[in-house]
Amino acid sequence: MNRKTLKALIEAGAIKKVRVIGERSYFYVEIVTQAGPSIVNTLRGKLKTWSTLDATVKWMHSHGIGSCQAELGKWQHGQI
Repeated sequence: MNRKTLKALIEAGAIKKVRVIGERSYFYVEIVTQAGPSIVNTLRGKLKTWSTLDATVKWMHSHGIGSCQAELGKWQHGQI
C-alpha cells in the first residue's frame, strides 16, 4: 500500500484497524480494511520500516491515524 492509497482510505473512513508490528529490530505498519490487511510500502514498493516505535507513531500521526494495536512479540531491541 502506497501513500496515495493510504490517504484515500483514511479520507474515506475505510480503515478498520491499524497494527504496528515489531519484528527483529524494526517496526512496520499493517492497515486492515474490509478487503483485508495490507502492509505500508515505500515509493519503490519495499516494506516501509522504522527503527523506533516513536518514529512509527509520529509517521502515523502525520497521516491522521490516531489509534493502533501494537504487536511486539517478535521485536528484539538492539538486534542487528
